[in-house]
Amino acid sequence: MYRIGELAKQCEVKTDTLRFYEKHGLLSPSSRTDSGYRIYTENDAERLRFILRAKAVGFTLAEISELLSIELDKSNWACADVKGMVDSKLAHVEAKIAELKFFQVSLQRLSNACCGGPESAEHCSILEALETNTDNIKCENHDHHHDDSQYTKNCQRKG
Repeated sequence: MYRIGELAKQCEVKTDTLRFYEKHGLLSPSSRTDSGYRIYTENDAERLRFILRAKAVGFTLAEISELLSIELDKSNWACADVKGMVDSKLAHVEAKIAELKFFQVSLQRLSNACCGGPESAEHCSILEALETNTDNIKCENHDHHHDDSQYTKNCQRKG
């Protein structure tokens, strides 16, 4: 039997986290003392560890709730149901990674096109590209004291 603070410490989370999970129906104490303290059993601790592991691999609270309902009623679910949830989450993560890679390439292209100098931003290639189309980035042609070979290489590659 654990009090809320003991369980939180054992699982390396804050007591507010346990209260949050309770509020969202993921975890509830098995009982309460006469003075109202939450009491958790070893089964509650296992449930909390399940929640934390599911959260650590990216599942949302709603998804964790669904996984918990499957966990509690395994005989009425197929392994394919669980795998389907994981595969769906994986596809979502892969799509997000692709989106982030696109952002990375686009931002790098914008950064490479700009001299980053102290001149007025009236002819800033980044602002011009965002005003029109980032695929047609023109390099700024400012005279600065920097490695011109790298600057020229970036402009030739993009411009």
